[in-house]
Amino acid sequence: MARNKQRERAAAAATETVDGGLAELIPDRDRPRAWTLLLDGAPQSHVDLDDPAALTFEYQRRLGHVADLAAPPGRPLQAVHLGGGALTLARYVAATRPRSTQQVVEIDEPLVRFVRRELPLDPGARIRIRATDARAGLAKVPDGWADLIIADVFRGARTPAHLTSAEFLGEVKRALRPGGTYAANLADGPPLAHLRGQIATAAGLFAELALIADPTVLRGRRFGNAVLVASDRELAVADLTRRVATDPHPGRVEHGRALADFTGGAVPVTDATAKASPAPPPSVFR
Repeated sequence: MARNKQRERAAAAATETVDGGLAELIPDRDRPRAWTLLLDGAPQSHVDLDDPAALTFEYQRRLGHVADLAAPPGRPLQAVHLGGGALTLARYVAATRPRSTQQVVEIDEPLVRFVRRELPLDPGARIRIRATDARAGLAKVPDGWADLIIADVFRGARTPAHLTSAEFLGEVKRALRPGGTYAANLADGPPLAHLRGQIATAAGLFAELALIADPTVLRGRRFGNAVLVASDRELAVADLTRRVATDPHPGRVEHGRALADFTGGAVPVTDATAKASPAPPPSVFR
């Protein structure tokens, strides 16, 4: 009887009003301690407490690949996560790279409290959470501290304008160690002006770039996510391509001349010209 009641409690959805709207944790019917986080009905992230190394969402798997290739396997990382969600990527790095030291910057403090209460972190995980704006939190990271910085920040399903500029990426580069890796989850649809502008902006600061996305998104046929990877060291493009190609939802990696051709004549974004990323069409979340 006690076990049945425990399973019933584990299977119950949890909801709470946070700064970003209505947060919901919906149980995964196939995994007893896995949950999907929704904000105002839009899926944000998925986490499995029994297996934090399992990444279900397409864009999170791609960010996971970047984390895997940011250093030799198993080596601890110093990582900064701009945007918290259900802390999925921070849990992933803690599980795959024990003894990593991580900072999560999430402006929605009620969301952080909700997630930490309902989906507690492993007590041994070295994860510090700052409840502040992503750019303000990044400014507090010491120069050259981070091996990896991941940006996955959305407010109302849009990336805020001040997190899209060359000045923001200058702060990213300052906080990265030489040869460190930056990865950003970007969302765009036809005509892909926002995505091209973000690539042009990163190209002005980093020597090496790669872009991971579904081919239909790259062809401008639908709205979707793309992961931009940037570094001043040579990226493991062949390994990244292999990993992405064998995902449940295979993607494509653009790099070098092909990526430059895709970017076209896009110009870098500055604080003076920055705009929030485009709002997704309602059909995206149906």
